Amino acid sequence: MLYGFIFLSSCNDLNLNPLSEGSSESWYTNESEINMSLSDLYRMDFWRNDRLSGYELESSSDNVLGRASVTPFSGGTLDGTDALVNLWWSKAYTCIAHANTILSSLDRAKSSIPQTLLDQYAGEAKFIRAAQYSILIFYWGDVVYSTTITSLEEAFTLSKTNKRTILKGIYDDFDFAASKLPTTYGSSANMRATKGAALAMKARVALFFGDWAIARDAAKACMDLNVYQLHPDYSTLFLSKTKNPSELIFGIPRSTVLNEVIGDCKSYVTRNAGGFAGACPSWELFFSYLCTDGLPIDESPLFNPRLPFKNRDPRCTATIVEFGTPWLGFIYQPHPDSLKTLNLSTGLKVTNNDTRSNAQFASYNGLVWKKGIDEDYLGDYKAENEMFIMRYADVLMMYAEAKTELGEIDQAMLDASINKVRARAYKVNVADKASYPAITSTDKVTVRKAVRIERRMEFAWEGRRYEDLIRWKMAEKVLNRNVYGMLDPAELRAKVVTPGLWFFPQTPEIDDDGNVILEPLYNAGLIKLLVIRNFPTYQYLMPIPTKEIQINTNLKQNPGY
Repeated sequence: MLYGFIFLSSCNDLNLNPLSEGSSESWYTNESEINMSLSDLYRMDFWRNDRLSGYELESSSDNVLGRASVTPFSGGTLDGTDALVNLWWSKAYTCIAHANTILSSLDRAKSSIPQTLLDQYAGEAKFIRAAQYSILIFYWGDVVYSTTITSLEEAFTLSKTNKRTILKGIYDDFDFAASKLPTTYGSSANMRATKGAALAMKARVALFFGDWAIARDAAKACMDLNVYQLHPDYSTLFLSKTKNPSELIFGIPRSTVLNEVIGDCKSYVTRNAGGFAGACPSWELFFSYLCTDGLPIDESPLFNPRLPFKNRDPRCTATIVEFGTPWLGFIYQPHPDSLKTLNLSTGLKVTNNDTRSNAQFASYNGLVWKKGIDEDYLGDYKAENEMFIMRYADVLMMYAEAKTELGEIDQAMLDASINKVRARAYKVNVADKASYPAITSTDKVTVRKAVRIERRMEFAWEGRRYEDLIRWKMAEKVLNRNVYGMLDPAELRAKVVTPGLWFFPQTPEIDDDGNVILEPLYNAGLIKLLVIRNFPTYQYLMPIPTKEIQINTNLKQNPGY
């Protein structure tokens, strides 16, 4: 019900402590109790991430194909009763309520805990509060704001606070956290907030709201800590075996032992390996990867639509499984005539369930995810990959974007940020410009486009794309384009395979923003319309949960809903 300052519903007290804790009146008096309470704020369900379910924002962007379906976000049917909207809202305010309770209670422990440690605890709580309010104002705009414990009666009468006022409080909280938190915790897990995490998260929310100088300075301060570095191999960074890499600034660890795992793993596993292949990379994402000469596919002489994985940025094949290559124990091949495929463990040819000629629900566009997936997904279909909330590549890219928007572009900036990220993809040093397509232009429009394309290639399948489309005000353009896939097998053979046009009949056009245009191929009858997208402009803000409006007459719904 109400947004979580006191109650999750009319009878569920959000300030009730977990059974392992005491009551709030007698709690927070020693280090153990405060640590336990702070640890609760790092619970996974307080931190949204795309691969917790198939119904998250990345799946609502143009990066993901969910068979012949759209979400309420990409279908234009979002309203205040949506389960995900209600969940995110309530979880954010629940987390904020806990943080406020901790902050208001720290004085109880003054006699038993050194002030420096109390300041660190306050820094953690303020970091988490700021992170949650950052989510709220980005997705909902003006929202209810409180930094104290609020009574039930007060909570039912609160109205919205201007998002810019809240943003000032967020900046203050992150600044306090950065001044009080350690740069590292030694060998301990990456789940605790650090100075670098506070700076990086401040940069992210500043970028969201176009505060370019604040974003620049926070990102640079994080870079200057010299604590983080890019993981040397992009393709292994996201695997479950890569624990707490030096690139990870803030994240939540998963554990199969504790049953904290990625949900719905089967949706990302191929059908030959026992999965569903229900959530797949979109063609829009696939064709957005640049060629190795740094040009988009419709400008590069290196691109061949018959061999579309060749001569592409290495992140393409690190993210999407290349046809005819080993994958999860089989040779992956969606070709309609590949009715058999090789089982690598037995050496025998078996029925190929990754082609729609055999399995109706195999990938509708032939593409399947590779990024972050390996044999750990198989068997019990539980995976314990780290949840990446902030990593160093994002800080470098935020720095590049902020500097670009401020017109502060030079080769030193490019090499310290976007070129460093791109060079890592090619596994070369940033100074070795002959070995990767380094960006050398200092033209603002050119670099802005490069930054946006780089973000898409680098952060695919990490939950960033939808947010980028919203903050760049590109959602109404991109998310009003329809979703396409392969023709059904018989027609696919007749129109694409037999004329020698497999995999893709022709090179798609890329627009001025780096986005793929597929409508001409559909008009030519060479691809199939799967579903119609719809993004009304009022969905740049989410609806406030209906039940909140019903309880509090001072809380007004966002326009359009």
